Amino acid sequence: MKTYLLPSIKLTVILLVILGGIYPLAIAAVGRFSPGHGDGETISYKGHVVGYANIGQKFTKDEYFWSRPSAVDYHADGSGGSNKGPTNPDYLKDVNAKIDTFLKHNPGITRAQIPAELVTASGSGLDPDLSPAGAKIQVARIARIRGIPAEKINAIIEATTEQPLLGMFGPAEVNVLKLNVALDELKK
Repeated sequence: MKTYLLPSIKLTVILLVILGGIYPLAIAAVGRFSPGHGDGETISYKGHVVGYANIGQKFTKDEYFWSRPSAVDYHADGSGGSNKGPTNPDYLKDVNAKIDTFLKHNPGITRAQIPAELVTASGSGLDPDLSPAGAKIQVARIARIRGIPAEKINAIIEATTEQPLLGMFGPAEVNVLKLNVALDELKK
């Protein structure tokens, strides 16, 4: 028994030091070099923090770009998907209700034109980004309500679109919170 007990205790102490001390300190040091210095990248408007860049927020007013739906109602303390499959009747009912709501608020758009991301939740339920197509399909509604030319709104989308890493890794994305802040800063 002595031949197994002493090596087990040594291994436990070594792993405790590495995984309980050195590794967390190394990750914290890496976080200090990231945007927000490990505290998250905040977005401000008129001198006040309005949210975090990496956490989706609920926008439902017609004068703003709508975010991707959330299965957790945008509660950052408990992210997660709905765990309902694409053939689940409850899931299909929810998606159809979201499609109907989107069509009601965006006249002139057909069901086939709606990007799936605007009516389905992401795996985390907190996705802060849309594709440029998901943003552009909302331009007519926002331009009509705000009385701003659609060209100006499209220019904001282009300016806030983040291209794929090195031009090939991942899709082009538009952060909805940054987009809505830029929209509020836009002069008519």
